Amino acid sequence: MELRRVVVTGLGAVTPLGNTVPEVWKGLLNGVSGADMITRFDTTKFKTKFACEVKGFDPLNFFDRKEARKYDLYAQYGLVAAQEAVVDAGLDAEGIDGDRIGVIWAAGIGGIDTFLKEVGDFARGDGTPRFNPFFIPKMIADITAGHISIRNMFRGPNFATVSACASSANAMVDAFNYIRLGHANAFVVGGSEAAINEAGVGGFNAMHAISTRNDDPKTGSRPFDADRDGFVMGEGGAGIIFEELEHALARGAKIYAEVAGGGLSADAYHMTSPHPEGYGAMLAMQAALRDAGMQKEDIDHLNTHGTSTPLGDIAEPLAIKNLFGEHAYNISINSTKSMTGHLLGAAGAVEGVATVLAVQNDIVPPTINHFNLDPNIDPKLDFTFGQAKKRVVNAALSNTFGFGGHNASIIFKKFKA
Repeated sequence: MELRRVVVTGLGAVTPLGNTVPEVWKGLLNGVSGADMITRFDTTKFKTKFACEVKGFDPLNFFDRKEARKYDLYAQYGLVAAQEAVVDAGLDAEGIDGDRIGVIWAAGIGGIDTFLKEVGDFARGDGTPRFNPFFIPKMIADITAGHISIRNMFRGPNFATVSACASSANAMVDAFNYIRLGHANAFVVGGSEAAINEAGVGGFNAMHAISTRNDDPKTGSRPFDADRDGFVMGEGGAGIIFEELEHALARGAKIYAEVAGGGLSADAYHMTSPHPEGYGAMLAMQAALRDAGMQKEDIDHLNTHGTSTPLGDIAEPLAIKNLFGEHAYNISINSTKSMTGHLLGAAGAVEGVATVLAVQNDIVPPTINHFNLDPNIDPKLDFTFGQAKKRVVNAALSNTFGFGGHNASIIFKKFKA
């Protein structure tokens, strides 16, 4: 069976760096940190008092008041990011066959804000079950995919992927496979997350997973730095339109890049810690290269998972070196989480947008907040510290990993007819 080619024709994003793709891309290239003190709740008794919150987002700019009440914040972010991508790709035009367009929208957690409020209200009450009738639909992780399809009348395959922080990268690999196997002409693919609340911050604090650098939040996310002390929570969402090449060309769509290959694996090692040598990460990258029919030397740029955790930031560079060998030193590596924070289930989609734009524009965003390289990390690797780097990016790989040992890698390359 001849596999169909898949291209990227639309992008959308709501992140701590901005609420549109141009704003986000500008922030990434300028090395802007999205971190600041938390405004959502009183952090007085919390170990961590800062995060990368979305700023200036008013749901009433996108939904009427009655409609907005039906959506958890994670779904609001998802709907807005997805719609930007749909409009950017022109999939809102007349004559689009909605029967052949699907939606795969990820969340690692889903409507935790709604869950916290509803259960909290019940616990503080007299035991009478007075739950909002939208409690369950607002909470479940698949509902955003449903809302996106309803809004746009997209009747193709529709579901959510949940693989912790690898969720939206998993979604991209799934969408890629569905299209090239002929099951749809296009997919709205991506993810969203909104877990900056008492439960989210308190839960990650209990795991000692997030930074407590409250005296200097903007430098809290320090991937590959010797003094990193955990990731910084982020929120928001991103959407990407994956489309079958001939379908895109027939309607005159602009093409950002081609989707070359995807790889998935499991560490099979530990509930939350990565394999110490990054074996599962290496398997996912290796699978993506094999799927793309590409050589190791074809990769110019690699957007790492790079969360700023003590163990993860050692394991991933080891995986890169073990797979790429000497070519690892020719790859421009970065971690955009140094700026956006970690968007959990939405991380893969946000980093997918950044990777696509790096390929399109031949520029690699920086890894910020570097002060002292960890002595356990090879200093010859190019982590694009400090400022963006202009270079030819013919092909780029993006990694996303999740609790449970889930690993996903996806490769984008320059489109050539």
